[in-house]
Formats: sequence, C-alpha cells, structure tokens
Amino acid sequence: MAAAESSPPPPVTSTAMRNAFGTVLSALILLLIGVLAFSIRLFSVIKYESVIHEFDPYFNYRVTQFLSKNGIYEFWNWFDDRTWYPLGRVIGGTVYPGLTLTAGTIWWVLNAINIPLSVETICVFTAPVFSVFASWATYLLTKEVKGSGAGLAAAALLAMVPSYISRSVAGSYDNEAVAIFALIFTFYLYIKTLNTGSLFYATLNAIAYFYMVCSWGGYTFIINLIPMHVLLCIVTGRYSPRLYIAYAPLVVLGTLLAALVPVVGFNAVLTSEHFASFLVFIIIHVVALVYYIKGILTPKMFKVAVTLVVSIGLVVCLIVVAVLVALVASSPTGGWSGRSLSLLDPTYASKYIPIIASVSEHQPPTWPSYFMDINVLAFLVPAGIIACFSPLSDASSFVVLYIVMSVYFSGVMVRLMLVLAPAACIMSGIALSQAFDVFTGSIKYQLSSKSKDDAENNTSTNNSSKDDASSGKADKGEEVAKERSSKKGKKKEREPSEKPSVKSKILKKKAQVLPLEASIVALLLLIMLGSFYVIHCVWAAAEAYSAPSIVLTSQSHDGLHVFDDFRESYAWLSHNTDVDDKVASWWDYGYQTTAMANRTVIVDNNTWNNTHIATVGTAMSSPEKAAWEIFNSLDVKYVLVVFGGVIGYPSDDINKFLWMVRIGGGVFPHIKEADYLRDGQYRIDSEATPTMLNCLMYKLCYYRFVETDGKGYDRVRRTEIGKKHFKLTHFEEVFTSHHWMVRIYKLKPQKNRIRGKAKKLKLKTSSGSSSKSAKRNPWM
Repeated sequence: MAAAESSPPPPVTSTAMRNAFGTVLSALILLLIGVLAFSIRLFSVIKYESVIHEFDPYFNYRVTQFLSKNGIYEFWNWFDDRTWYPLGRVIGGTVYPGLTLTAGTIWWVLNAINIPLSVETICVFTAPVFSVFASWATYLLTKEVKGSGAGLAAAALLAMVPSYISRSVAGSYDNEAVAIFALIFTFYLYIKTLNTGSLFYATLNAIAYFYMVCSWGGYTFIINLIPMHVLLCIVTGRYSPRLYIAYAPLVVLGTLLAALVPVVGFNAVLTSEHFASFLVFIIIHVVALVYYIKGILTPKMFKVAVTLVVSIGLVVCLIVVAVLVALVASSPTGGWSGRSLSLLDPTYASKYIPIIASVSEHQPPTWPSYFMDINVLAFLVPAGIIACFSPLSDASSFVVLYIVMSVYFSGVMVRLMLVLAPAACIMSGIALSQAFDVFTGSIKYQLSSKSKDDAENNTSTNNSSKDDASSGKADKGEEVAKERSSKKGKKKEREPSEKPSVKSKILKKKAQVLPLEASIVALLLLIMLGSFYVIHCVWAAAEAYSAPSIVLTSQSHDGLHVFDDFRESYAWLSHNTDVDDKVASWWDYGYQTTAMANRTVIVDNNTWNNTHIATVGTAMSSPEKAAWEIFNSLDVKYVLVVFGGVIGYPSDDINKFLWMVRIGGGVFPHIKEADYLRDGQYRIDSEATPTMLNCLMYKLCYYRFVETDGKGYDRVRRTEIGKKHFKLTHFEEVFTSHHWMVRIYKLKPQKNRIRGKAKKLKLKTSSGSSSKSAKRNPWM
C-alpha cells in the first residue's frame, strides 16, 4: 500500500499540455473580445451623455420604469390611457416583454446586492452587455461547425460589425438589443443537439426559443429556418435520430411556451408563419417511423409496411393541408401578417399597406449600405460558404442555409441587415480560420522541409567517408539481404492498405502547401484586410452610429454645434401644459412625447390602428378649418410638428408629408396624392399646387418662416417657399424651439354660437333694423 501511495503521478503528455494551454488562451481571447464588444459601443456615452436613443427605446424605457415601480402583475394588467387617445392600449398584451423583463430583473438584482443604479442607466447599458453575450454565443455556434479557431475569429468579427453596432450602442434600448443574442444562442443549441443527440440540449433549445419569442417578433425567422434545414437533411438522405431529437422537442415545447406570451397567444398555431414547422413535424415523424420499421422487419414485410405508412402519412398530410387552407382562406391576408407578406412580396407594402412602406428601415437596402454595414465581410462570405462544403456536415449545411436566407431577407428590408450580420461573421470567421491554417501550415512545412534538407546534406557529407570502409562488407551481406528481402515481401503482402493511406495523406498535405513567399504575402494581406475592417468599424461606431437622434450635432468652420431642440420642446410641454392635455403629431414622435413630456398622444410608434393614423394624416393634409374640426373632435389641444428647413434637418415632417397623404387617402378617399403634386413632382415652391400651399402641414411648418432670413429659403428642399406671408385663423403658435426644429401650436377655442330663440330674436331685430334703415322718413 505504501509503495502504491508513494508511486509518482502519471506523466503529462505534450498533447494534454497543448490542449490545456489552448483552452486557457481561448478563454483569455474571449474575455478580450467581450471587453472589445462592450467598449466599442460606449462612444455615444463618451461623446454625448448617458441618454436613450431613437424613438422606440423611449417606450421600452417607460415600460421598464412602470415595471420596476409597480411590479410584474401590474405590468401584465396595465392599461395605458396616455396613448392612442381615446382608444388606449393594453401594454401587457401588446408588447414583447423580453427586453423589459430582462432589464427589470437586472435592476432588481443589482439593487438587492446594494448596487443602486437607476433604471435609465440599466436601460442605456443593456445593449452593450448583451453584445458581449452575443459574441460569446457566436463563438460557441461557430465552434460546433468548424472548430475553436473559426469560433474566435467569428466572435471577434461580430463584436465589431457595424450592422450590429447600429442596434446595440449604449442607449439603443430596443428589442434587438437582446434578441440577436437569443437568435444566435438558439441556433447554437440546435446545432449542439444535432451533433450530440442530447435531450438536455434539446430542452435548453426550446427554452432559448421561448426567450427569443418574448424578445422580438423576428422569432418567426427561427421557426421557419430550422424546419427548412430539417427538410433539407431528410431530402438529402441525412436523417438520423439526432435530427429527430433536435427538432421534435423544439416544435412541441417551443410552441407551448410561445403560446404563453400574451402578444403571441394562439397565433403560435393559427398564423401562416408557423405552419411550415407543423408540416415538417409530421414529415419527420413519418420518416422516423419508416426507419424504425426498416430495422425490425424483413425486406418483404418492410415494403408492405412502407406502403401502408406512406399512404397513412399522405392522408394525414392532406388533412393537415386542408385545415391549413381553410384557415388561410378565412383570412383576407392568407393568415400572414403585413410585414411577413412584404418580405415574401417586396411590392406588397407599397401597394396595400403604406404605413409599413413609410418606415425608412422597411425599405430595400442599397449596395453601399452592404459595404457600410458588413464591410469586407461581403467578400469573405463566399469563401466561407466554399469552406463549409469541405466536408459538408449537418452543422455546416445549416449555416449555409442561414446565410442564404438572411441575404435574401436583408435584400428586401434594410432592417434585416441585422439578421445578416451574425451569418456573415460566422462565414467570414470560417474563411479566415481556414485561410490562416493553410498559410501558416505552408510556412511551417516549407521551413521544416528546408531544415530537413540542410540536415540531410550534413549527414551525407559525414557518411561519404564511411562508404569506402563499408564497401568490403557489402559483398558478405548480399546473401543475408536477399533472405531479408523475401521476408519483407511477405510482410508487404499482408499490409497493402497501410502504405497507400500514408502516402495519400502526404500527397494531400503537399497539395495544400503553397510556396513560402506566397504564403507570407497572403498572410500579410489578410492582416491588412483585418486592419481595414477594424478601422472602419471603429469609425462607424464613433461617428455614424453613436449620435442619438434626440440630440443632433453638426461640425462647421466655427466649431461643433449641438441641437437639443427635441428635449427643449418636450420640457416645454411638460411644464406649460395641463396633465390631461392631448397632443397631436405624426406617429414618429408619439413614444417620445409620452415618455418625456408625460402627455396623452393620439398616435404613436406602435402603428397598430391604421385608421387612427390615417385620421391624423388626413388632418395634416386638409385645409386649416377642416383640420381644426378633426383635431377638435379628438379633444386635441396642441399640435406638434418637426421642421428642418432652418438648419437643414432632412427627417422633418415636410419630407414625410407624402406618406401622410398616402396613408390618409387609403382610408379617406377625398385625400388624393395627385392634388399635392405638380406634374408628378413634390414641390413647396411657387410652382406648388394650391392644395399643397393651403394644407395644415405647410402652414404650421412655414408660418413666420420668412422672418428667419427675409427670403423664406428652405435649406432641406433648397428652394424658396411658394407662400411666404399668411396668417393662421384656427391655430396659434405657442412655442418654437431655438433652432426652429420643433414647433407647437394650440387650437383656438370655438367662437360663441347663439342657439335657439336668442338666435331667432337676433335675426328678427337685425332684419327689422335693416328695413327701417332702408326706409327714409320724409319728414326728416
């Protein structure tokens, strides 16, 4: 026993040491990638301040404030009467709660451990934190496909890709902040289950899918992409029990969990976006049954059983298809949502739903936007796709399908460039990893072969002196050599398959070897390409995507100018109007008005009621008196417009006005777009139509505009306005911001009206007096 206890530990092999060192190095690199992903998104806080960006994040911030103050039960039952007046909105049943619950949980945990951060601070930094998680999830996903080297490269690329930075900078508190992590992590768990066949990972995959459903409406991309991959594997003969375990629990558990989300509910089984998953679910069960029967029956019995199973399966599929067709036929849009139909048919929104087409992020991207958002990754993606086919596995076929579908959807809607970014980073990481392996392997092989040649030359010179001494012994050993050669011939007959395999490996390795100079040059070019990518990403993070839309800046010869008109205007509303006053504006500014001014709005960015938005658009497109009647019927007291003609701000209401006309005309036919166009052109100068010059939007934006420069020159449209001097009869100006970006008008009260007998008496007295005055007294 003592001898056994005192025995030395087994020696550690070099392979184990190398693996341990690689694991530690990978963990260190991942930590640095996380630091990079977090820090590159802090330019907005460093350059400006810790503030919420854009429009939608202000609603999420307001909801998170309510959740942290009132608790989760009040959140589910919250009826918000400050939006969509007089309809209101049930927040708990119309919002994806993933982002709000995540930030609320973080705030609760930090306060529980005595780290008293404000809700606003948590909301500002949620997106950078989850970008770190998304980078790590990308590493795990790519590692399952092509190894840890490709995973580290893909994680580093995703940490900096501008397309993802645009939605995850500090202050961008939108659903995509957590949804991209949920998307990548769900795909990772699916591939992990596909590679291992573990039911544990399949359960985690369903839970990750549930978190994705809670976070973003883009979860339909997952529930359609995975069935497409399963069907692809079945058609190409790659079915396995691991595929069944990866898919079946996801459909069952994922659908049940998705139905628990109030905003989804029974849509998880009733809308066309989910039907493909159910159809593939039936198909994979038929295939699984066929494979099971094949394993337990004889070939003759198997043919009979297959005929029976296939016939029953076809009957079931036909019944399911008939039910789906009946459900689709009962819906005017075929069971599809408007956004889904606009993805399948890019012209659908512009034809039938202008409210969707009016959103800038729903427009198709231009070619320069691809270079802006993914930069050099666009050139590396084809190389990554080729690398996935050598060899082709279930995991690599999934990422190929992922990149193909994401390229299509990003070409339809610029917002979905965000879905393309992880796929492009995965493919580019695979391409870079394979290229580095080939180039570094070639350099290593060439250097080692040169060292071997030098060693052989040295040994040959040393052995040349020994050849003369051993020549006498060679004759004596000829007979022994013949006997040995005959024995070796027998051994070669026994082992014919080993030698060619070794030779084939050597030949294959030599075929992948490049010349030393070419390998070094290619490696330097890859490093240079990576440096260009880093420079572009840092510039995009610092300049293009860090400026908050609520605070604008411009650089001129006399320094930096800051335009804080939005917050100035919302502060004025908050301090100078009554709490119950209603404010009308275009829907873009509804969330900000409610969150920052705490005033009731008519429409906001949720855009769930097209008729209500069309009513506001009709009011803005109508003459002043008709617009006053519409707003007065909605109890509106103030009207807010955004105007950029003084400072050159292009995203103002004049540039959005044609969408107001189109949306209003879609519901109220008397509003016609042609009445606002001159020869098919949208003009605000002297050639503009009378309908355009007399509509409410024109008057509210250009009222007293000529006083700014004496000419009325619009710096956005680059022309002088057509109607410069006019007065308002039903609205009065109450506030104009410092740079004229936001203008607020108050509805004038109604004039006193005389009703009933008093009105008749007044008419009689007026007619009598007029008749008396008409007759002259001859005696006078």
